[in-house]
Amino acid sequence: MSKAKSVTGNLISPLELRQRSTKTLLLSSRQLNWNGILVEQCEYSPSASEAKSPALSEHRLILPLGHPAPLIQKRDSRLHESILQKGDSIFVPAGYSSSWRCPTKEINRPKKQQMHIWLKPESIKQSAEASEIDIDRLDLLNCFGRQDAQLHHIAMLLLAELQTDGLMGQLYVESLIQVLVIHLLRNYSTRTQPITFENRSITHTRLQEAIEYIHAHLERELSLAEIAGVVNISPTYFANLFKRATGISPHQYVIQQRVERAKVMLMKTDLTIADIAVQVGFSSQSHLTQHFKSLIGVTPKQIR
Repeated sequence: MSKAKSVTGNLISPLELRQRSTKTLLLSSRQLNWNGILVEQCEYSPSASEAKSPALSEHRLILPLGHPAPLIQKRDSRLHESILQKGDSIFVPAGYSSSWRCPTKEINRPKKQQMHIWLKPESIKQSAEASEIDIDRLDLLNCFGRQDAQLHHIAMLLLAELQTDGLMGQLYVESLIQVLVIHLLRNYSTRTQPITFENRSITHTRLQEAIEYIHAHLERELSLAEIAGVVNISPTYFANLFKRATGISPHQYVIQQRVERAKVMLMKTDLTIADIAVQVGFSSQSHLTQHFKSLIGVTPKQIR
């Protein structure tokens, strides 16, 4: 990121790049207002013409979707060429310019699809600080055509959430962002020492305050920043301390508590399953049923 920091002007945002792009936008998380991240699914026609991408204000991940497709990237006066396929990734840190084109033989071929993930530098900074990493001595690295199964898995979970219009909620997305950022810090940077959260803990009082807050607001959308703010801890730091103390992530804990509350309501009230789902914080009856069966082993209907 040191190079990105040295670029003080002429950085453009993902929205400005989108307005210049010839790619067709199929899906975007922009309307979902996910904190610190933008996820897009795009379609484009292969072109031998050079498409220039100026230095950007946010970190950019590009993942190919569908059939293998050759692509050429030019950056720092060097060409990088690869046949990109499922599981491959391209990472361009903020502040780096590049250009792109397809080999001539690809012209007039069927349209291709890509997934783009944009991360705000603040998200990287917060995670680095929570991991006690000196951000001023850390460089994020350009990567082109790197096979990364773990990154692909995280990206596909984000894409699934986008395709279902944010079904799982903000807390789930924030949990995925934390995993994604730590993965980038571990595998796409000059960081040489392992990133760990050992020998740290959250006090019992703070943990109880967070848990009590979750229980008091189960029925509505919760965010990691909101819960962490209750105990005055950064979201990234809190997520790791919470998991260390309880064995599960904040998102998993919230889901468990919603299912438990729904179970009690199913046995003690005559409310419809759909009403119970909404009252415990799920977006729909099917959303409740999915998690209920996963955790309890039966469907809500079978409880009654």
